[in-house]
Amino acid sequence: MSISPERKLELVKEYATQDGDTGSPEVQVAILTERINNLTEHFKSHGKDNHSRRGLLKMVSQRRRLLDYLNARNSERYQTLIKRLGLRR
Repeated sequence: MSISPERKLELVKEYATQDGDTGSPEVQVAILTERINNLTEHFKSHGKDNHSRRGLLKMVSQRRRLLDYLNARNSERYQTLIKRLGLRR
């Protein structure tokens, strides 16, 4: 359900805006998206896991808040990020 440290490091390198960047909204949204996708796969075989579903809803809400923040600050970065992650189909 969680992501491996190696995968997390790959995401940080891919979405970082500068060297050593781990806290920018882009990196945080990318990591949350990876975790959300993993949990979505988990629910395909464990449909009644309501405790994890609550965690999923919290992660989706957190990602939404980060995306709203990024859109308010810099809409170009927001548009680029949602295209790279494949959100808003």
